[in-house]
Amino acid sequence: MSQRIVPSLWFDHTGREAVDFYLSAFPDAAELSVMRYPTQDLPDFQTDFAGDVLEIRFRLADLELSAINAGSEFRPNPSISFLANFDPSRDDAATTHLDELWASLTEGGEVRMELGAYPFSPHYGWVEDRYGVNWQLMLTDPHGDPRPVITPSLMFPFGDTRASQAADLYTGLFDAVFGDSAVGNRAPYSAMGDPDTKDLPKGMLAYSDFTLAGQWFAAMDSGVSQDFTFTEGLSLIVECDDQIQIDRLWDTLSTVPESEVCGWCKDPFGVSWQITPATMPDYAADPQAYRRMLGMKKIIIDDL
Repeated sequence: MSQRIVPSLWFDHTGREAVDFYLSAFPDAAELSVMRYPTQDLPDFQTDFAGDVLEIRFRLADLELSAINAGSEFRPNPSISFLANFDPSRDDAATTHLDELWASLTEGGEVRMELGAYPFSPHYGWVEDRYGVNWQLMLTDPHGDPRPVITPSLMFPFGDTRASQAADLYTGLFDAVFGDSAVGNRAPYSAMGDPDTKDLPKGMLAYSDFTLAGQWFAAMDSGVSQDFTFTEGLSLIVECDDQIQIDRLWDTLSTVPESEVCGWCKDPFGVSWQITPATMPDYAADPQAYRRMLGMKKIIIDDL
């Protein structure tokens, strides 16, 4: 399995529209698959979706993503963003391509950090697009360590050292279950030399990265108070080979009983995960299996 963990975006009846937008905005993009809601035996709260798009899998550069077409319960926010790296050593027109993507994503969106020069990048900007998905576009150091084109990035709440705690938990767990997981770089605020952050608690990270089952993720502790935190609006799907893998992940990652539904759970840091069998599309296509799944908390493959 080339990509074990798939970031999942929640859209309010606009899943198809959003994916079409991303496929047009990103030069290297493709639709991979479409899953639809069953046409019968849906619970009352989903009857309006009968036969409609349930999930679209699509690829942007080197990252597979999932778009869930659902209701208004959740929406992505900046707590999980996507860091898009433009590497001049791999692309002579990296700056131009960054600017072109910036123009597409900012149309109808909200700029969170203006596009310009920063101490960590000569050309960087942060935008929340029209669908609430957040993107950090960065011209990277061509002499730095190689990283994927797009990396999911988690931002933990201000005032604590949760980025390092989360990375330690995730890498230990995923290495035990899947292997190929390890902590990468860590840059604490205390090493940045910025007078605005010199009084932050020791150990808070301005940037860090790590691998889970061979995939890169980034994490940071917010340097200022924020009015948002992790929600189901952007979750992480883990595709498991068997019940043993599901059980091992669930036992550690599920810490909020009221959030346990249909394979969804919340970890100690509030991040939402979907712990599923890799064959989930087959079950979702079967109306009876789909309805049984809706009644589950942890997915029990044999009961589907």
